[in-house]
Amino acid sequence: MTIIHHETLKHWIAEVFITCGFTAENANLSAQVLVEADLRGIDSHGVARLSGYVRLIEKKRINSNPNFAVSRRKKTMIHLDADSGIGLLSAPYAMKLAIEATNDYGSGWVGISNSNHFGIAAYHSMMALEHDYIGFSMTNASPLVTPANGKQRMLGTNPICVAIPTNQETPFVLDMATAAAANGKLEIAERVNKPIPKGWAITKDGENTTDAKALKNGGMLLPLGSNQEGGFHKGYGLGAWVDIFSGVITGANFGPWVPPFVSFLDPLPNLPGNGIGHFVGCWDIDGFQDKETSKSKMDLWIQTFKNTLPLDSNQPVLIPGEIEHHLKLSRQLEGISLVDAVCKDIEQLSYELGIPSPL
Repeated sequence: MTIIHHETLKHWIAEVFITCGFTAENANLSAQVLVEADLRGIDSHGVARLSGYVRLIEKKRINSNPNFAVSRRKKTMIHLDADSGIGLLSAPYAMKLAIEATNDYGSGWVGISNSNHFGIAAYHSMMALEHDYIGFSMTNASPLVTPANGKQRMLGTNPICVAIPTNQETPFVLDMATAAAANGKLEIAERVNKPIPKGWAITKDGENTTDAKALKNGGMLLPLGSNQEGGFHKGYGLGAWVDIFSGVITGANFGPWVPPFVSFLDPLPNLPGNGIGHFVGCWDIDGFQDKETSKSKMDLWIQTFKNTLPLDSNQPVLIPGEIEHHLKLSRQLEGISLVDAVCKDIEQLSYELGIPSPL
């Protein structure tokens, strides 16, 4: 395990993107999104993803210098063509458009097509908090998840995130995969050679497994709920909703046609859309009641739920986003922990691209 300061890591990531043809501005923003994931403890979507992005850039599947274009608009509803750019850039760009629309109309919604993987959903949703707006983001992803009662990869882990402003309390930030577990959690378990919990994945033959390499061996993730008794039709429904909003109505690919994240697998032929799709938006809380009243009531809601009698006195009831908030504060002071496999990736990329290693 290696500890690195977040600013050191961010500077190095930006150098990698610049070497890959990004402008300095775009490289710095992309690095910021990735480091935010590491700071918030979403290690699977931080610097651990960087080598995957580099390989996609090398295969020309990610455009290093995209020209984002608004191709359609109806007041609060906007469509953005991301020109095969990285989602680390297209999603924040779209959120800025949504915020501008909210300034004028009270809400704004942007569907994005022709994009790529966009990192953690929380980064994009939380952009709205600076304006006292509620932020919302979702994305589809390469198929790893089987539908309820299925035995075939059809959906991505398809995260949903909503961020709600508060007055004094930590903002409410729900950032969740609609699968039983995010793919990144299996990757982390594999790196540290640990089994995964039962109910996360099944083998290619449909058998429940605790093997962290299940996906590499042809298996698939289960929807949130894991099985019929656990209500996996609900996770399937949520994942389908994300896929329809992000892919079907935006003109991006959807279901089994969403392009794979790994560079060694090519997209399927005869794709019905363009690239990966995202859907982001925000709305102004003062459309329902006074802004300060809403924020104060959110404080009361949070305080009330945090005072719930806990099942275990050593594990108090928390609100969504609270763990990530405190992890960020801690890691900003103490540094970010990197597992050996990620350190090896960093050293390898530094060597290949001819830039100094940050380690």
